[in-house]
Amino acid sequence: MTVRRTAAVLAACAWLGVGCNSDVPVPAVAVVMPGTDVTVTRVATHPFLARFNLTLTVNAAGCSVGSDLFPDTGGVSRRNIYRDSAARLYVIGQFDVRRFDPRGCLIELMEFRSVESGLQYLGMFDSDDTGHWSFFPPEKRSERPFQPL
Repeated sequence: MTVRRTAAVLAACAWLGVGCNSDVPVPAVAVVMPGTDVTVTRVATHPFLARFNLTLTVNAAGCSVGSDLFPDTGGVSRRNIYRDSAARLYVIGQFDVRRFDPRGCLIELMEFRSVESGLQYLGMFDSDDTGHWSFFPPEKRSERPFQPL
């Protein structure tokens, strides 16, 4: 009886461990232009619920800058990335827009209505089918625009 109980306890612990979020940072990196990469790092803030803090880091020629993104409070981690004609990058989520300007090595928070039209879609940061945080170029995952709330 003791062996069965021990086995049951170990199986339950293993099952719970699979369902738990780790608070280890998980970066996803996209090389969006030669010499420019964008990283969105996701860190779980709850052991069971889909809640994460997100951080944006852009490394360009002679420039490295970072910014906190709006946290994921339940299934809204996905971020689309775009480029405009002036080589500025836009990281757009359900609740926030960040624009990186390489000329000033600056990330700024923007209002949705001030985002210009005609941006080039470069891909998205999102979870794959197994829940692994990754970057997906346009060939792997087509654009999924956010719906206004």
